[in-house]
Amino acid sequence: MDKLLIRGGTPLTGEIGISGAKNAALPIICAGLLSPESLYLKNVPHLNDISTMLRLIGQMGVEVTMEGNEGLTLDSRGLNNPLAPYEMVKTMRASILVLGPLLARCGEAKVSLPGGCAIGARPVDQHIKGLQAMGAEIRVEGGYVLAKAKRLKGARILTDMVTVTGTENLMMAAVLADGETVIENAAREPEVVDLANCLSAMGARISGAGTDRIVIEGVTALHGASHSVMPDRIETGTYLCAAAATGGSVRLTNTSVAFLESVVEKLREAGCEVVSDQDAISLNAPGRLKSVGVRTSPYPAFPTDMQAQFMAINCVAEGAAVIRETIFENRFMHAVELIRLGADIKIDGNTALVTGVEHLDGATVMATDLRASASLVIAGLVAQGETLIERIYHLDRGYERIEEKLARLGAAVRRVR
Repeated sequence: MDKLLIRGGTPLTGEIGISGAKNAALPIICAGLLSPESLYLKNVPHLNDISTMLRLIGQMGVEVTMEGNEGLTLDSRGLNNPLAPYEMVKTMRASILVLGPLLARCGEAKVSLPGGCAIGARPVDQHIKGLQAMGAEIRVEGGYVLAKAKRLKGARILTDMVTVTGTENLMMAAVLADGETVIENAAREPEVVDLANCLSAMGARISGAGTDRIVIEGVTALHGASHSVMPDRIETGTYLCAAAATGGSVRLTNTSVAFLESVVEKLREAGCEVVSDQDAISLNAPGRLKSVGVRTSPYPAFPTDMQAQFMAINCVAEGAAVIRETIFENRFMHAVELIRLGADIKIDGNTALVTGVEHLDGATVMATDLRASASLVIAGLVAQGETLIERIYHLDRGYERIEEKLARLGAAVRRVR
């Protein structure tokens, strides 16, 4: 199993490009199931979760053709096996996103309840509730969601909680439903908007994406299209945090501050100078950061996927800060590993008190989930001596060529196989 070896103490400097967003690419790939015509996608990142999703739809009968380094074409004419088996989805919660498209296109679906990072329950009941409101017959049996519907019917759906994948699943199901569907309490994330833009390019009629009320007028069929996946705002934020923690100066291209305003505001509060232009963000860090408190909430507030990274930078910042996690109930597992490096962190339920220390010391630590892995990388870049991060397969699920990008910024980092 691969590990990452980091020798800390070097400020990150230079320029790198940001990859396409994993959390946008995954539902957009599933959107390819909705039409028998080809969907061409650009700016698709090379990540383990993407590879898993492509294998999953491939066994359903979809032909996947790679087009250069970051492009691919999906041809779903041969879709004939609306099944998502446990063996293929046990490592990726996003696999539930095939449920809505399969039900809308094929009239049936058998989808394993998903696995993934152990950061919380993340139930799929809101997906099921919404599809049932649209007329689907659904039961859960033997660890699988079994769904049938001759043709889904438009409905008003009010979700009990804001759910990104739930919003995306119901939106994809609704584009081929008979009549109008209204999703109330919808997720507002940029990835939801990116999916809506792709679906609209395929002929869907969607309004309100990016607000908490999305209206979809069903059509009889979608056609082929071309779409470029949005930049990864969490990868952007992670590299900004890494540069900030190390006292560095970086320029990130192929990205936008528009998707990341809450994070950039916190970095400025910590003492960083952040400047944006049309498709790039530059950051200059002070000699030592100031501690900043954060509270995670649904977009456009501070994202839960950046909580671990800010815990890492607070570990070496001046002062103390409170971090409150309101989205997932089990997302402080990285704190124990950061403490192994010398961090001063006290946990009380969904609240962490982080008091900055003068320095961290390298040690062997273990990644517990995707974003926890990123926090350990940031801590390792700051720590004195060498830090060895085990179980970095989590990193490979969400960060494209992370050791190569860090090396281009001057970090002493290498993969140990």
